[in-house]
Amino acid sequence: MNTDSILLDHGSGGLASQELIRQLFLAHLDHPALAALEDSAVLDNDGGRLAFTTDSYVVDPIFFPGGDIGMLAVNGTINDLAMRGARPRYLSLGLILEEGFALSDLERIISSIARSSRGAAVPVVTGDTKVVPRGKGDKIYINTSGIGTLADGINISCEGAKTGDLVILSGTMGDHGITVLVNRSAISLESHLTSDTMPLHRLVEKLVTELPDVVHSLRDPTRGGVATAVSEIAQASEVGIILEETAIPVRPEVRAACEMLGIDPLYLANEGKCLALVDPRYGKEVLAMMRSRPEGSDSAVIGQVTEGPAGRVELKTTVGGSRLVTPLTGEPLPRIC
Repeated sequence: MNTDSILLDHGSGGLASQELIRQLFLAHLDHPALAALEDSAVLDNDGGRLAFTTDSYVVDPIFFPGGDIGMLAVNGTINDLAMRGARPRYLSLGLILEEGFALSDLERIISSIARSSRGAAVPVVTGDTKVVPRGKGDKIYINTSGIGTLADGINISCEGAKTGDLVILSGTMGDHGITVLVNRSAISLESHLTSDTMPLHRLVEKLVTELPDVVHSLRDPTRGGVATAVSEIAQASEVGIILEETAIPVRPEVRAACEMLGIDPLYLANEGKCLALVDPRYGKEVLAMMRSRPEGSDSAVIGQVTEGPAGRVELKTTVGGSRLVTPLTGEPLPRIC
């Protein structure tokens, strides 16, 4: 790390985050489940394998079209478990509240958490609350942890991508990131933008139950967007990946907002989408299955895995050229999730 203090960039989910984790955290915390840097740790247990994950949410604003910080916390933790092929079972809820935070807003958030967890059939079973003095926080921060179970034979990881695999994105890109940015900045747009936050565990369960051994890798492209998530898979699996820009679904209103603001949608956070790298022999079946679910109705094949060079991601552009895709550098959109 080329700095002696923490920067916003360290929370981006991009290169600076990876450097902080590898050079500092992993230098002291050396459990192999942590070192794998997956969305969830998979742990052996006497009664079978467990998936365990934790995440913290600091989004600004805390209410936005399509969701709020509470819904985001529930869905995000469920999705991190699902990305290992696990069935989410239980959630914890930790709150850090700032003195002066309106009780009406807190009740609105807790009500949203309750609706989201009930809708997903993944209950909150334990929690904690702390209050910090006025000016020492920013309204509310939420931490959620989740426990899930894995069926025998499910071994999905970022290291699992294989040469020839198809890269499928479960829906349109950048909806959440651009929605939060526009609402935070009070930018007036004629188009209607809304977050894509939703749980993906039922979509994943359908895939791994009906097409076992076909899905090799899953990742939800949250901080750092599709570009960073695909780069992480390519690095972990020691493969190359070629993406087709014309195949990547982006809503017209999202594309227009990105063009106006000078933002590449490849790097925008998504909170209800996943990348699935699957055996090409079953590509049509996987795509049809994903599209049969409301969470995956806009799914599309956006690329394919190549032999390498390891970690290289290339985007074939709409004008017929190509460019390298790298993990996010810098932090253009802080407090996005």
